[in-house]
Amino acid sequence: MSLRPVKDVRQSVPTMEGAGVALRRAFGFGNTSDFDPFLLLDDFRNDNPEAYLAGFPWHPHRGIETITYVLAGTVEHGDSLGNSGRMGAGDVQWMTAGSGILHQEMPKGDPLGRMHGFQLWSNLPSSLKMTRPRYQDISSTDIPEVTDDDGTRVRIIIGDFWGKTGPVEGVAAEPRYLDVSVPPGRTRRLAVDRANNAFAYVFAGSGSFRDASAPQAVATEMVGEAASSGVPGSTEAEFDLVSNRSLVLFDLDY
Repeated sequence: MSLRPVKDVRQSVPTMEGAGVALRRAFGFGNTSDFDPFLLLDDFRNDNPEAYLAGFPWHPHRGIETITYVLAGTVEHGDSLGNSGRMGAGDVQWMTAGSGILHQEMPKGDPLGRMHGFQLWSNLPSSLKMTRPRYQDISSTDIPEVTDDDGTRVRIIIGDFWGKTGPVEGVAAEPRYLDVSVPPGRTRRLAVDRANNAFAYVFAGSGSFRDASAPQAVATEMVGEAASSGVPGSTEAEFDLVSNRSLVLFDLDY
């Protein structure tokens, strides 16, 4: 088994979308070849209702799929085909825009004012650009969760992992989408297809990505202005120290 090195680390960038929703963009609207077939990843976690209640009124999509994963709060949605629904904490919606659709997404938050989640865009191959639009609305209770002996917990949204299969079906790119939580003080290696692009987005806790060839380990949290990596003999020059909301892109394993 070979270990894939870290190719790049970047911090998500504040931006505005919809009718005035403050969010952070991890990647998108640039050179996205390193993330193919994915086009964009937005982090819409916010605890201030004034920053998200304007929502995403009617807008079109075509030739792509949008994947919305809600962590806290609710999102009410509707489309030009007459579909409507409500997503809650832990739910997933995989929308295939295909030949084209108008829809809206209106975040409502939870009783504490929190609206947390992510939206990922996936490109459709040319042969499926004009496919019929469809939704896969997945309830949190239908997403399998596996806990390993060391306490590592994985929710499997799409793809096969540790003997379980995610509930999203019929996706052309056959990606794997996992929500992974590793307990403090533990080290885990997770298998990925050697020919596929792979990235991780850090949204809770801290840790490091390490033990591969150069570039070296990447700490995901800095304490103070001159925090060390905590690895004997290391210096800040050897480690990119980044904070929460960081995207870690892995190099291909040729």
